[in-house]
Amino acid sequence: LSTIFTVFAFTGVDSTLERFVVSYTIGEKAEDFSLKNIDGKMVSLADFEDARGFIVVFTCNTCPYAVANEDRIIALDKKYKPLGFPVIAINPNNPEASSGDSFELMKVRAAEKGFTFPYLLDEGQKVYPKYGATKTPHVFVLEKENRDLIVKYIGAIDDSSRDPSAVTKKYVENAVDALLAGQTIETVSTRAIGCGIKN
Repeated sequence: LSTIFTVFAFTGVDSTLERFVVSYTIGEKAEDFSLKNIDGKMVSLADFEDARGFIVVFTCNTCPYAVANEDRIIALDKKYKPLGFPVIAINPNNPEASSGDSFELMKVRAAEKGFTFPYLLDEGQKVYPKYGATKTPHVFVLEKENRDLIVKYIGAIDDSSRDPSAVTKKYVENAVDALLAGQTIETVSTRAIGCGIKN
């Protein structure tokens, strides 16, 4: 019992440990959130009533790895949104620590690239720690089971963090394809490669 109290005492002061404790794992239920989109409107996953699940991507404007994956994120939304798995992009960086990731510059970047999905600011950085995101980009595939959102895949988009022409394994596509087919996902987690989230 004393050990348990010690752990909880530490979570109050050590944000790193707290994030570790609450991070989602495969098979766990993910909580909904309400974050501001680049159009100024608040967005929640509950808004997408017809969705079968989501491809939640923590990404940003400034990280070279995130930029290298933007076209792939756009392609994922184009392919899977009509099938019930839209992309939800979230910028987890603190704009005070990374000025290039300000809300205004998020709007600029989304317009330049023609984002077809919500691009949300994790204001106050309250959402990414719950997911356990550590990099940009970092992907979480969720599937609706009854009224719950269950985590089905965590990790990288594919096996080539910078060069799309070198991709040999499309982890996110394989995961969503398996869910759509009612099959077991072969690879449920991979190591996300990218820039550390700016606090």
